[in-house]
Amino acid sequence: MLASDLSRIALELPPEDRLELARRLVESVVVPLSLNEAVTEGIRRIEDIATGRVYGLTEEQYRAAMQ
Repeated sequence: MLASDLSRIALELPPEDRLELARRLVESVVVPLSLNEAVTEGIRRIEDIATGRVYGLTEEQYRAAMQ
C-alpha cells in the first residue's frame, strides 16, 4: 500500500482516531529528548484545540498580537 493510500484512509477516520494515529506516528520516530519533549507538547496543544479544551486565535486576533 502506498503512503498516499494510507493518507487517504487515515483522513477518513474520526478526529479522535486521527489524533491517536498522529501521536503514534510521531512517537515512532527516534528523536533527541529535547525535540521529543517539544513534539509531545505540540501534540498536546493540537489535541487541546481539536477537542475544544482551548480555542485558537482568529486571524484578526493573531495579526493584532503580532503588531
